[in-house]
Amino acid sequence: MVYEFEGRTEKEAIDRAAEELGLEKDDFDVEILETQRSGLFKKGFVRIQVHTNKPVGDGFDEPESQPRERVQERERPAPAAVFGDTEPKSDAERQLLEFVEGTIEKMGYPGKVSILFREGHKLGLKIESEHSSILIGKKGKNLDALQLLATIYASRLGEDDMRVILDTENYRIRREESLVRLAYTIADRVRANRGSVLLEPMNPFDRRLIHTTLNDIADVETKSEGDGLYKQVRVYYRGLR
Repeated sequence: MVYEFEGRTEKEAIDRAAEELGLEKDDFDVEILETQRSGLFKKGFVRIQVHTNKPVGDGFDEPESQPRERVQERERPAPAAVFGDTEPKSDAERQLLEFVEGTIEKMGYPGKVSILFREGHKLGLKIESEHSSILIGKKGKNLDALQLLATIYASRLGEDDMRVILDTENYRIRREESLVRLAYTIADRVRANRGSVLLEPMNPFDRRLIHTTLNDIADVETKSEGDGLYKQVRVYYRGLR
């Protein structure tokens, strides 16, 4: 299911979504649709879209009536990520590793898959292969597709709340660093020409990174445009008001 929420900041919007849906923050993915800074005659806001396959709380329409126990459960901090333990700890993890290895082998690009990290409901998997560049694909689209298949397979194994993060050759980190640099470069450009720039279509994680990176620049705003999974982010100049 998909829901939209607004807040004065990204944190406020996400906190409101968690409270009203009766979910923990790890139970949903967040996509920032639009950010707007406050001005002399206008209040700032952040509009987000929440994606989740978890059932929402009974008190969604009346969040103030939710049981106190649920609120306390949501306020517990998420467990820290655990790195270095590469062996599967359950049948589901073992079958998931076999599934990803079997999939890339059938694609003709074999490799070894191991556990990269565990963090809350997230499970990171690392692919070691001579064909990593092909498995990543243009702008990571092949890796994103494999990651989606792995998450769906995890759900079929009964791990409905597990989100699989697939990586190879540290692509995710390198992509994140590249997008941060791109965001600042585009911000400088729109400030110089007082215009706007529409970026290439990106997945929800990449779009959120662009929004978040530019959220602290007072005279620049961002919004997502288009339909489907791969939307575009428009970065535009609004000036100091």
